[in-house]
Amino acid sequence: MAKNYTYNPWPLGHIPRDKQRPDIEHLRNRGYTFGDPREIIDIFEQKVADFSGSKYAVAVDSCSHGLFLCLKYLKAKGKVLIPRQTYVSVPMQILHAGCKLEFEDEKWIGMYQLKPFPIFDSAVRWTKDMYMGGYQVVSFQIKKIIPIGRGGMILTDDIKAVEWLKKARYDGRDLSIPYPENTYTSLGWHYYMTPEDAARGINLMDVTPDINKDIANWNNYPDLSIQSVFNV
Repeated sequence: MAKNYTYNPWPLGHIPRDKQRPDIEHLRNRGYTFGDPREIIDIFEQKVADFSGSKYAVAVDSCSHGLFLCLKYLKAKGKVLIPRQTYVSVPMQILHAGCKLEFEDEKWIGMYQLKPFPIFDSAVRWTKDMYMGGYQVVSFQIKKIIPIGRGGMILTDDIKAVEWLKKARYDGRDLSIPYPENTYTSLGWHYYMTPEDAARGINLMDVTPDINKDIANWNNYPDLSIQSVFNV
């Protein structure tokens, strides 16, 4: 976060105070300190990394987009093998990333790999020290253990990936320098997490038990391999 740049007042526009989302104010009232509200995202990322056991965490607007970004970072090509019973967005993101799709019959619990890449869909797992290595993506969708409503987090030990992912998630922007001074070296996507969602995530984490059972497995999902849209 830039230290010599005054960001636009927050929130933008003319939202009456009683109509603003309360998450950021709740965070302040509970003793968290920050200046620019975007610093809340940094706080949330560090909190999730410490909780999960990874060195780093990168917040995004959904688990699905987190998986997509990991595929793009690794320049994934060729065939990606996933369980035939999973959530429908996963095979779609594989195809959107330009890869080929293949299904297998895997009885997974909590998480599974996008083979052969070290990318793991961990959308239904949230428990202390859950990081297993590689690029593990969690979900904060409304039915998950941390139900922000929308959002995801990429867990990794790869600092180069973190540097790439943080630009890629925010339109290729480098948030360490003022917006008008950005020089764009690569295309990005509009996949960032908002400060309000990050604040809600912190507030929810602080009242959620550390140890939790996986909330789903292969048997909670239909067989996607029979869907004609994936027969490409």
